[in-house]
Amino acid sequence: MFNKLLRFCFVIGACLFVSGARAELKVDIIAGSTEPIAVAVQRFETDGKVNSKDAAMIRTVVENDLKSTGLFRIVGHDALPEYVKMNDMPNFQLWAAIKTQVLVQVKMVTQKNDRYKIDFYVWDVNGKEQIEAQSLVSSKKSVRRMAHIMADAIYERLTGEVGYFDTQIVFIAETGAVDARVKRMAIMDQDGYGFRYISDKKTFVMSPHFSPNMQTVVFLSYRDNDPMVWTLDMDTGAQKRLGRFGGMTFSPRFSPDGTKVAISLVKEGITNIYEYDLDKKTLRQLTFGKSIDTSPSYSPDGKKMAFNSNRSGSQQIHMLDLETGIQKRITYGAGRYATPAWSPDGQFIAFTKIADDTFYVGIMNDRGRNEKILAGGWFMESPSWAPGSRRIVYYETEKSLDGMDRTSHIRSVDIMGQNIYDIKIPKDVNGVEPTWSPRLP
Repeated sequence: MFNKLLRFCFVIGACLFVSGARAELKVDIIAGSTEPIAVAVQRFETDGKVNSKDAAMIRTVVENDLKSTGLFRIVGHDALPEYVKMNDMPNFQLWAAIKTQVLVQVKMVTQKNDRYKIDFYVWDVNGKEQIEAQSLVSSKKSVRRMAHIMADAIYERLTGEVGYFDTQIVFIAETGAVDARVKRMAIMDQDGYGFRYISDKKTFVMSPHFSPNMQTVVFLSYRDNDPMVWTLDMDTGAQKRLGRFGGMTFSPRFSPDGTKVAISLVKEGITNIYEYDLDKKTLRQLTFGKSIDTSPSYSPDGKKMAFNSNRSGSQQIHMLDLETGIQKRITYGAGRYATPAWSPDGQFIAFTKIADDTFYVGIMNDRGRNEKILAGGWFMESPSWAPGSRRIVYYETEKSLDGMDRTSHIRSVDIMGQNIYDIKIPKDVNGVEPTWSPRLP
């Protein structure tokens, strides 16, 4: 499905001329409380055939994407001092007077076969120079995705980091009473748009995770009251059991190259982690013993695996070298640790921590050091990384004052523990177990 949504042509202009005497405009995304960069996105220049609602929507989506990072402040439309056509030079003094640091110009025209073409320029106001120029082409049905790709390009140019706006989140959507929840898989854009179910009401499902190419989702299904790992083909909607392994399987995760799936398998009351080769249809045991080993997460290079285990007497995160088989515990802080998730750049492991009757989401390095708590609450779990390794999605459950009701929100936080916000989902839906996708194909 995803690879059929859109076909883009990128034309990148070589428009960066940086004087050696001036510091290049760049956002320091790990500086903590850095003042947001002021960005102005002009009204689009159009050819008269462009649907004005489409142009306005793209402008709004781009602005919302950039604003959501906490790194950018969007200059109000009423404050813009002039309208600059694409081939005209901005009056930088006017823009600097309203403290604009980045100006975005856009021209949007129609093409044959029901398509749009967007050209956009990005200007460094203080440096008085153009720092980015691109062209995007898409079908008119995919204009919203075009907006996310445009926002990614601006974000990447200003931060030097991988953008994450052209992504999706798969999660479990719960509906109904607390004691009779219906659990269905659902998917949406990273900003909550386009919510839709991808499984029916008949089967209880949990723990969905994308393959690296987003072609497949693995998940735990209780179909026929038999808890096993299944796969969902995102193009055809076809579901099939991963395999029959002589016991309950759960907590699936794809390897970085998409050729294997790590699972927890229960045999004779003992839970160990195994690796299933999708091509060879073979199963390899990775952990041994009588403890409960689960929540496997591959390192980006596929050489290591983080997982949680109670082998030390309490739930802690351990590290497995997949080449040597050597295992070691890496968490020793107060409390219990679970649900490790390796960042795409390999620098961090996100985790859930339970201490003093409170749940926390945090990050640490792969040796279990430099722990940083990002959020805490009554119940939260399932951290998952955005592309670029600068933002995490997780879910938090809150209880009502009388303790009789539960509401679960899907939330996002940056690696500094700042700029936490809810991702909007339908009012009657509780969102749990979110997984952030890679960039869309």
